[in-house]
Amino acid sequence: MSTLVQKYGGSSLANRKKIEKVADRVQKAWDEWERVVVIVSAMGDTTDELINLAHEIADDPDPREMDMLLNTGEQISISLLTMALQKRDIPAVSLTGSQLGVATTDRHQKARIKDIDQDRVQEELDRGRVVVAAGFQGVTEDNEYTTLGRGGSDTTAVALAAKLEARCEIYTDVAGIHTCDPGLVERARCLEKISYEEMMEMASLGAEVIHPRAVELACKYEVPLYVGDAFSQDEGTDIGEETEYLEESVITGMAVNLDDIQINLRGVKKRKDMLSKIFETFGEAGINIDMISQLMNGENKMQLSFTAPAEDFQETEKILKSREQSWNVKNWWINEDICKMSVIGPGMRSQPGVAASVFNLMQQYDIMVRMVTTSEIKISWLIPTADHEKAAELVAREFDLAD
Repeated sequence: MSTLVQKYGGSSLANRKKIEKVADRVQKAWDEWERVVVIVSAMGDTTDELINLAHEIADDPDPREMDMLLNTGEQISISLLTMALQKRDIPAVSLTGSQLGVATTDRHQKARIKDIDQDRVQEELDRGRVVVAAGFQGVTEDNEYTTLGRGGSDTTAVALAAKLEARCEIYTDVAGIHTCDPGLVERARCLEKISYEEMMEMASLGAEVIHPRAVELACKYEVPLYVGDAFSQDEGTDIGEETEYLEESVITGMAVNLDDIQINLRGVKKRKDMLSKIFETFGEAGINIDMISQLMNGENKMQLSFTAPAEDFQETEKILKSREQSWNVKNWWINEDICKMSVIGPGMRSQPGVAASVFNLMQQYDIMVRMVTTSEIKISWLIPTADHEKAAELVAREFDLAD
């Protein structure tokens, strides 16, 4: 039987009028598909408001209690949307993450999905109901509530679509995947389609329309994925297998990320196990390290720089302070004044000169490049935050990313 999973973000459910419009779109899907599941986020800024409230009560809230608190946000959304559907005579039922059967690891606020028990959702779908379920949340083997961190609702939707062998549609407040952020570059083009590989790179590098964890799951389980505007009839973007491009299409898109920090360590003792010790420590803390640069000097020491999400600033600072003696590193600092820019495109595999074009631009317009990393289909570099708007316009013009 044909099954559709739709996901609606918090901005699409911010008030009564928007909830009614989402219900209209779900009704259309219900008319066209045999089985429909809707995954929703908390309304509007509810999650941020709950986080702020928690920090008014406690300087360092307990992660378990934060998950108990944040689980309430999606429950409001699922109930209200289900009521809106029932008002339209559509049989619908709301389910929390635990009722949906989302089993997770036990890392509070950054849990990962281990499995989804399909029994309850299949039972409701067999009864002809639309299932409206909470994204972003799950439950451990010990019956503890958890949340999945950033992009959790996207991940829930794709994971469930994989289990149900369904198509997955992600609805946001923008019309699909653009060549670059329309808020930074006017007339950025909406892509008709993009490959899993390119989308994973763009998402991981700062394109915020869909979370990289969700794209990774879609790629792994070959879930047909679509991203579109919840309130527009304009066509969005299909994400799938490798896309055929014209020979001259070197760059697919650009990502601009203002949500990273740069960690700098100087005078790190040169030891075979030092790098593994450093990055194991951050990994055990659940901090995702991205760009890494290492420079050796003649004193048997090294200089090390790497980036991490800005949301992990406090935990990163704790680690560095606690490891000063064991790592023998007293000269360290964290730079928050950075923007990570990236260009992504499969054409870079066969067509040289992209890096030269990028850094010629930065030099010509006196924009300092602080760090660089590359892969087969991407180049990323750090610049001062103040220069990101100018740099985005320059790169978009250079690589024809806007109309």
